[in-house]
Amino acid sequence: MLVHTALDRVAQIARMWAQSDCPVVIHVDAAVPDADFAALRQGLVDAPQVSFSARHRCDWGSWELVAATQDACQDMLRLHPDVSHIYLTSGSCLPLRPVQDLVAYLDQFRDTDFIESVTTRDVSWIKGGLGLERFQLHFPFSWKKQRRLFDLSVRAQRKLGVKRTIPKGIVPHMGSQWWCLTAKTLSAILNDPNRKHYDDYFRGVWIPDESYFQSLARRHSDQIESRSLTFSKFDHQGKPYVFYDDHLQLLRRSDSFLARKIWPQANALYDYFLGDGPRNQPQLPPARSKIDRLFNRAMERRTKGRAGLIMQSRFPNKGVERVLTARPYAVFQGFADLYPNFQTWITRHSDFVTHGHLFHPLGVQFVDGQTGYLGGLTDDAAIRDRNPQAFLTNLLWNGRSARHCFQFGPDDNQAIGPFMARDGNATIHVISGAWAVPLFHADISFGNKRKIAANLQRIEAAHLKSLGERWVKARVTVWSLADYLQNPTEALSQIARDLSLRCDGFDDLEMADMAGFAQFLQDLKNAGMLPFIMGEFPTALRGQDTPKPHTKYEPRQNDT
Repeated sequence: MLVHTALDRVAQIARMWAQSDCPVVIHVDAAVPDADFAALRQGLVDAPQVSFSARHRCDWGSWELVAATQDACQDMLRLHPDVSHIYLTSGSCLPLRPVQDLVAYLDQFRDTDFIESVTTRDVSWIKGGLGLERFQLHFPFSWKKQRRLFDLSVRAQRKLGVKRTIPKGIVPHMGSQWWCLTAKTLSAILNDPNRKHYDDYFRGVWIPDESYFQSLARRHSDQIESRSLTFSKFDHQGKPYVFYDDHLQLLRRSDSFLARKIWPQANALYDYFLGDGPRNQPQLPPARSKIDRLFNRAMERRTKGRAGLIMQSRFPNKGVERVLTARPYAVFQGFADLYPNFQTWITRHSDFVTHGHLFHPLGVQFVDGQTGYLGGLTDDAAIRDRNPQAFLTNLLWNGRSARHCFQFGPDDNQAIGPFMARDGNATIHVISGAWAVPLFHADISFGNKRKIAANLQRIEAAHLKSLGERWVKARVTVWSLADYLQNPTEALSQIARDLSLRCDGFDDLEMADMAGFAQFLQDLKNAGMLPFIMGEFPTALRGQDTPKPHTKYEPRQNDT
């Protein structure tokens, strides 16, 4: 046992091993005060199966961890020559099954070494970017205590092309520090005639406790089972998971013999696993894969969170996450301008919650004209515009039991545009230039129409450009107004398929009166404004009657 803290738990577990006729050699970190070390020895004086090895000061990832292990193992082999396997554990390791289960299991594999041992090119858990380089560079500085000097040293050696020579006959392997080796293999490692040469080399390797025995076991073992019998898990940053009392059922399900790291104050875990009560568990071989799936889901939840849920403990990484909201939604741009009854039609033929212009400058147009929505969302434009992204995220999270759609246009708050474009949940259908249809019918002077048209075209052109960028994750379909009018049925059929609408046709969808619209566009051209965003319309005939306006134009954002 390699220990440095929680010595009361160390004594408790060491006594449990000894009472089960398993000899124990304990290495206590030299950093532990002498008084605490003396108290531990005195507390175990009545346990003759427990002994203590020479003490080393063991910093994280240092060679002293290997040296401490070597000394403890030599004492074990000298004091107890009849042992078949030596199991390396820490002071935070807790046996999860009766010792008899472990003894019976090892009796079935008397010639097998259980040690995680993987070549550097196959290691997936390396954190920090050092794979084979940890065996080829020099590491005079501590990664924990002298990080800046450590990084500068590594960069300098890379630039100079430094490469240490790996000893002949050694193939670098890595793995968990917590192994269970046969006495035969361990004796061969410790008595290797080239041991001093190997020790001198590994003394300069980065984190040698994860590679020394893992590499030398490959040289001396007859049969390696490349896995650890100790259950331990690490997060995406390489930090170990710590187990608490509320992990009791999880650890029971693991069928592992030992687990680390156990919180020293997890009284319920220690009482249960070290107690004499019946376990009522079948004697199954370790099967950590049963709960690995739980950890994988937990890791995904921790790194990705729940789509659309933003909280203090996990804020989305901009540009990394594909889905930014709670569930898929649809955005229609230009359709309500071309079809006055479009929102009613969508409601009739789908299960969508059909909002109006959620980002209208005069206020939020919630479904059915509501002034508020789930979660206390208000229709106040000023409140919404303080954080448009949070507004949309909250709306979709609060109403995640339903599908939502809403209208959007160049006169709406454009701050939400890039967010929707980056959201993989968004389906955006655009008829570019359709905003000109209600403007054409508006009862205002032509001079004002020209100013408004120029402003709206500039805004929509910028929005369409962003929808065409490489970073866009939304599903985007854009028709120019001219192209759409060539075959509206084909476009509507595509929308119906994409959104699973329940409609056999589009006879109940009424298009606005387009008589005289082409001439209106020509008049804008003649007045010095080029309406390019609508596409190419045929030249209108002079003198064509313009129908009387039948809609009242509402002031739009940025109107002058």
